[in-house]
Amino acid sequence: MKRKVLSALLCAVMTISMLAGCGSGGEEQDSESDKAYVQDKGTLVVGITNFEPMDYQDDNGDWIGFDADMAKAFGESLGVDVEFVEIDWDNKILELDSQTIDCVWNGMTLTDEVTSSMECTGAYLNNAQVVVVPTDVADQYQDEESLADLNFAVEAGSAGEEQVSERGFNYTAVTAQADALMEVAAGTSDAAVIDSLMAAAMIGEGTSYSDLTYTVSLNSEEYGVGFRKGSDLAEELNNFFAQSYEDGTMQACAEQYKVQAALIEQ
Repeated sequence: MKRKVLSALLCAVMTISMLAGCGSGGEEQDSESDKAYVQDKGTLVVGITNFEPMDYQDDNGDWIGFDADMAKAFGESLGVDVEFVEIDWDNKILELDSQTIDCVWNGMTLTDEVTSSMECTGAYLNNAQVVVVPTDVADQYQDEESLADLNFAVEAGSAGEEQVSERGFNYTAVTAQADALMEVAAGTSDAAVIDSLMAAAMIGEGTSYSDLTYTVSLNSEEYGVGFRKGSDLAEELNNFFAQSYEDGTMQACAEQYKVQAALIEQ
């Protein structure tokens, strides 16, 4: 008799547990929606570095650039505000997973590390890693073989660091690509490796680094935006990119920041 009562109680407990599990399954699914999470708190927190022409500050201290403007437009489509937070690029995955930020949107190269650690959008801009040197010695560094004895400055955790590391070049890792340029301008590094889109915007005639130029291209690559692994916001942004490309607003933004030649059809 006791066995029958015990068996019945066990069945009842299991049934309740199963029902509770079914009921919590929907709640778990809702809690796993990044879109719902962002809309509930009313803010999309975007992790960036100071990177012209993608994310940089105007004279009023407001963040502008191709990525910044597209992020603002995406936030508007979600009905939320957009907050830009400068991050240590080497810690971008940690910042994302700890929910300090909601996405990494800063001319981010779609490397194997990035795509395995984040839920990424499709590519939206082409890019390359290029070597930056003082203009007066540029003629000496026109191919990879000529770079072997240089000391490079690169952003820690960047595609530039990956390229010089793969080639066995000597380098110093700095906090941001802008710091790498400062190293070369100050003469504390012989060269830097940065994104070609940044190089086009920040060095050469009419810029703060008029005595620098870029020579060798080390690779070709593509930019994407990264969200937490499994996030539904990546597909949401893919759809937003497609719509923005179709109606021409993405092209207009690209032209404003002179990156239209690198824009990938969505």
